[in-house]
Amino acid sequence: MANEKSAFDMALENFEIAARELGLDENIAKKLKYPERCLIVSIPVRMDDGRTEVFEGYRVQHSTVKGPAKGGIRYHPNVTLDEVKALAMWMTWKCAIVGLPYGGGKGGVRCNPKELTMHEIEGITRRYTTEILPLIGPEKDIPAPDVYTNPQVMSWIMDTYSMNKGYCVPGVVTGKPIEIGGSKGRNEATGRGVFFTIQSALNHLNKPMKGAKIVVQGFGNAGSVTASMLNSAQSHVIAVSDSKGCIYNEKGFDIPALIEHKTNTGNVIGYKDCEEISAEELLALKCDVLVPAALENAITKNNAMNINAKLIAEAANGPTTPEADRILDDKGVFIIPDILCNAGGVTVSYIEWVQDEQHLFWEEEDIFKKLEQIMKNAFQQVLDLSIERKIAMRIAANMLGIQRVAEANLLRGIYP
Repeated sequence: MANEKSAFDMALENFEIAARELGLDENIAKKLKYPERCLIVSIPVRMDDGRTEVFEGYRVQHSTVKGPAKGGIRYHPNVTLDEVKALAMWMTWKCAIVGLPYGGGKGGVRCNPKELTMHEIEGITRRYTTEILPLIGPEKDIPAPDVYTNPQVMSWIMDTYSMNKGYCVPGVVTGKPIEIGGSKGRNEATGRGVFFTIQSALNHLNKPMKGAKIVVQGFGNAGSVTASMLNSAQSHVIAVSDSKGCIYNEKGFDIPALIEHKTNTGNVIGYKDCEEISAEELLALKCDVLVPAALENAITKNNAMNINAKLIAEAANGPTTPEADRILDDKGVFIIPDILCNAGGVTVSYIEWVQDEQHLFWEEEDIFKKLEQIMKNAFQQVLDLSIERKIAMRIAANMLGIQRVAEANLLRGIYP
């Protein structure tokens, strides 16, 4: 992995490809390539054993030209500013593709939550929120959950922000518990959005969902919800993985039982009637749909030739490198790119933010109906451009997002 491009290098390369295809004005391209703001903060925390640890945190706003910055916060030992910059850029295009009045933002803290107590995670969260306070707010920048963060972390961010403001501000974050202004359907929104795009792609490829063989790399929130919905649609999820390992059953798993096993044990290893396989073997399994739902750089030039899937649905951000993209394109693999495939989370985050700002809340059925409509419309728009220009879905998705943000930049101009 040492010679693989960084996440931001990948984001820039994909931007350049789409910008060339668009014939984007060079002056606009210069403005869109780099984030508006990058904040690096030190987070001193008194640990449970009495010592003080200092963690490093980041908040990046790539663009606010179409509205407030929007994007998750991840807690992970490998978080870097470079990675957060890439994720913020992808969020900008993602929001534009699904037509949300947002720009892209992202945040992260370099820590290992698995080695921390809840009290220590709360300390990190409240100090990190205090440090990024000047950047965030319902009209400026709205964080959300990401890798190893959850509704409880969002609750602490909201409370810390509200205490500093002197009144309750539920709209400062999305992905909160329903009891304090969260939205019904938010927790499963990303996975549900992935399912809707898979449904659309299989329909385009004239392949049935019933009986389709599915491999899911990463059995966290997005991966498990996607697997559950595919299972309900009578697809066969034949392999899954998490940070502890990979399991395989050629006949398919009972997904509700597997989710219960992971809830009880903390991982998928040890589940009944399956065999453990390596991460390399999982990605090389013959299947109809491969769902990378873990971290960046899962599919690279080193393993892309081994992929045996007809369709890749990128539930994770940046799972495929540009070099791997070219190999998969030559192999005829249909890819639903991340900035389209996993946009369900930010879409329902938008719906949550609207509800908070209006103090009027929707029923789950209405939210899912709106989500399905937005995801399937966005998929069709990207697909139409892909067919019209005879280009890969990733280039088409980037072109659509970049063009919409570029138009907003042209209309607004440069201040002063």
